[in-house]
Amino acid sequence: MTLVYILLATFAGGVLSVFAAASLSLTLLANLAHRMVALSVGILLAVAFLDLLPEATAGLDIKSVGGAVIAGILLFFVLEKTALWRHDHAHEQHELDGHSHEPAHSPTGMMIILGSAMHNFVDGVLVSATFLQDTKLGLATAIAVIAHEIPHEIGDFIVLLSSGYSRKESLWLNVLAGSAAVLGGIIGWATLQGVTGVIPYVMALAAASFIYIAVADLIPELQEHRRPHDFPVQLALLLAGIGIILLGMRLEG
Repeated sequence: MTLVYILLATFAGGVLSVFAAASLSLTLLANLAHRMVALSVGILLAVAFLDLLPEATAGLDIKSVGGAVIAGILLFFVLEKTALWRHDHAHEQHELDGHSHEPAHSPTGMMIILGSAMHNFVDGVLVSATFLQDTKLGLATAIAVIAHEIPHEIGDFIVLLSSGYSRKESLWLNVLAGSAAVLGGIIGWATLQGVTGVIPYVMALAAASFIYIAVADLIPELQEHRRPHDFPVQLALLLAGIGIILLGMRLEG
């Protein structure tokens, strides 16, 4: 019966939360996606520095966490460079074939999905661990995960939309990433003792992906908009993103 609870909870936290976020991102916020990049920056940085990294340091010393973050940033640099090379090659091939339009998708989209999948996997393992301790604690943890995943998923949708993905593509890519929570729940239930040691490293790598995306990809995009009224709007949305995560953490606590 415990496994059934874990499956239902991780499905709700990893997949149903995506549809809840989609109802906002793909309706109310879709027309504002270009402005909401700043909100995504605040959400990504807050999740990385206020949620994932403190959790990682609970299981590892700070130097190990720092080393994992540096390794993660280097990894995502290499991944993005490879994706950009492929993007440029595809663009050149399009020109040789006589097509005028370059491939529409930015590499940032795939990176955000990879980071979110790692984050959701860890959430699944943590939900599994709490259910194995106590059913009521597991339910409370699942509710907390859903509460903090919805704003996080909204940030992911905004990044995907701004990276050139359609609404349908953004939805199903986020569902795919969210499904990692179910996988984490199953693995946590089956072999919890064997995976707990790697959880802090997964958290650190997920944090590295969010930091890299925010700093290397999204903030430079914000800096391209330099009209006098752009700055206060961007700053307000960035702070709002941080505030949303802080509120979710307060509710979770």
